Amino acid sequence: MRSTERRRNLRALAAGLAFASPWLIGFAIFTAYPICASLYYSFTRYDTLSTPHWVGLQNYMRLLTEDELFWKSLRNTLFTVAFGLPASLVAGLALALLLNMKLRGMALYRTVFYIPSIVPTVASAVLWMWLLNPQIGLINRLLALAGVQGPGWLTDPAWAKPALILMGLWGVGGSMIIYLAGLQDVPRELYEAAEIDGAGGVAKFRHVTIPMLSPVIFFNLVMGLIGTFQYFTQVYVMTQGGPQDATLFYALHLFNRAFTDLQFGYASAMAWILFAITVLATALVFRTSARWVYYPGEMRQ
Repeated sequence: MRSTERRRNLRALAAGLAFASPWLIGFAIFTAYPICASLYYSFTRYDTLSTPHWVGLQNYMRLLTEDELFWKSLRNTLFTVAFGLPASLVAGLALALLLNMKLRGMALYRTVFYIPSIVPTVASAVLWMWLLNPQIGLINRLLALAGVQGPGWLTDPAWAKPALILMGLWGVGGSMIIYLAGLQDVPRELYEAAEIDGAGGVAKFRHVTIPMLSPVIFFNLVMGLIGTFQYFTQVYVMTQGGPQDATLFYALHLFNRAFTDLQFGYASAMAWILFAITVLATALVFRTSARWVYYPGEMRQ
């Protein structure tokens, strides 16, 4: 009896593994193996033209003690995390609040504001290269009409990173849609109860909207944090890290080391340091989430 049941379980297990095998094989080849290989290469000197040579922690020591561009690219990336990410979170939420109003033609407005987020990144970058052009760009022309001399957005080291942050607001439509879904899920009776207690618009936003949206804000914060640490395509297309390395972000520096200098071992070490920084930052956000993220289900329990 037991042997029959055991054979039945084995057949069920084999059938399950057979159905899952395409995903398992794909995961092993395209995810697990590259991860393990990059960890090994990070301890080697490897240029793809010769066999890897084991050097231990030398790549990590060079990064931390000799590579000035490593620290500069890390500072540039942290600058965008500190200023660009909050700006995009606030802009997405503000836009969602506006598009949550009961106005005629709101579906059209929502579509218009969402479209930029689905435009390919390279196409957006080319468009913004024209908009930010100091001589013929639309932004400087509008500033000139107001009597303001526009800066060299992508040619002045002081303005290059703010220009990229400004461009980043162009694509907040993705987070805006998530905020909008969260806003429409806020129970109306909470606002009605707040109004009975004499709460105004600001008080309702602070004590009802923000707490009920906190899980959505938390999600957008984590996804934005991970995405910002990997900021690459825009600077690769628009500035190549210039002027004067003002837009040399970490991912671009890693790319240059790997595919321009063919230092794949060194670039692998950079990738693992970026992974550690991203995990640390994400873990910090998760650790603080218990203090500011509100889950109605947990309160009921």
